[in-house]
Amino acid sequence: MRALAERLNTSTATLYRHVASKDDLMVHVVDRVIGEINLEAADGESASWQAYARRRLLGLYGALSARPKLLPLLAAEVPTGPNGLAVREAVISDLVGFGFAIDLAARAYTTLARYAIGFVIQQHAPGNSPSQEATQLRRYYRALDPERFPATRAAADALTGVPARDEFLEGLQFILDGIDRARP
Repeated sequence: MRALAERLNTSTATLYRHVASKDDLMVHVVDRVIGEINLEAADGESASWQAYARRRLLGLYGALSARPKLLPLLAAEVPTGPNGLAVREAVISDLVGFGFAIDLAARAYTTLARYAIGFVIQQHAPGNSPSQEATQLRRYYRALDPERFPATRAAADALTGVPARDEFLEGLQFILDGIDRARP
């Protein structure tokens, strides 16, 4: 808080008049980024809940990928600020509008949000350079003992050759298909 106060050319006492603690400030920071995610439905989305969900998750993926320093805050706490609540309410309500039971809509929301957050956290782990890591990991897989790890060796290119966004979308589709099967 002291460094932030200095950067803002104010005092920590002034900051604490606006926020209760550093944790409270972090809730506001996370909530601001969540507020940047577009809640408006795109044309033609009313026909497919999957297109709706995909668009929302791509928005979250993009917002989080652009701000990797925010990720530890999301990993530590469920967003409960005004924007976080608004996004949660909109998505659950919209899924109910697509015919989901309220319980399944809630579980679908949390599953999808946690998938996106977890994916981006792993993608942006400290020291993780996607292209460099993929090359090193591919070499490592190919050098494994062929008696113990024949499948991993054979799948080395498939395990490391997919761009992160494509991998995200493919995993998202697996989840969307699973949620679809859970619907009555």
